[in-house]
Amino acid sequence: MGKKVLLVEDELRIREVVADYFKKDGWEVYETDNGSSAITWFDAVYPDLVILDIMMPQMDGFAVTKQVRNRSGVPIILLTAKSSDDDKIHGFELGADDYVTKPFSPKVLVARANSLMKRATEQYLPNGHMIRFGQAVVNTKSRNLELDNQQVELTPKEYDLLLLLLQHKNNVLSRETILNHVWGMDFEGDNRVVDTHIKKLRAKLGCESNRIRTVIGTGYKFE
Repeated sequence: MGKKVLLVEDELRIREVVADYFKKDGWEVYETDNGSSAITWFDAVYPDLVILDIMMPQMDGFAVTKQVRNRSGVPIILLTAKSSDDDKIHGFELGADDYVTKPFSPKVLVARANSLMKRATEQYLPNGHMIRFGQAVVNTKSRNLELDNQQVELTPKEYDLLLLLLQHKNNVLSRETILNHVWGMDFEGDNRVVDTHIKKLRAKLGCESNRIRTVIGTGYKFE
């Protein structure tokens, strides 16, 4: 599954050009033109990166940034026609990761996006390709899990589910979000498949199973 970017920009021409550059770079691009639908799209596709225009109808980029940060730690780039320090400081205080002032080069925006993604990956993979929690180690190159120095066999879906939870640790993921990210938006089953896989994953995590918390009425989070 490729990297996914949610592009929120109310100027159609800018959105089309930026989307084309990201697609050429191998990204899956999801587009919308207002802040309100941006939240709906975010919950549906759970992107790896969000690019937000600040001045938008219905809900501005600052408000969207705040809501996204309540859900996830994914990188956020704000687009603005303003270059005032106050706007930038406000955006950073809300949790934005980068700022791009209009007019800008789409090619440079893609490069900055890739740089942000690399840094974000390094943050949750401090040892390059190993994620450690308690007695467990996940190797993202070999897609293996070791628990107390013993190899644990995971199915591809169990591995994808565990990695998604780890990437968004301490953030609540809805069943729909997990379903869309791990099984894909064209999956025709219901979200009970998520509960079934969580149960199997917990069994395989043994002494570390209590790190996967059930959030009643919503979904799951990894602590």
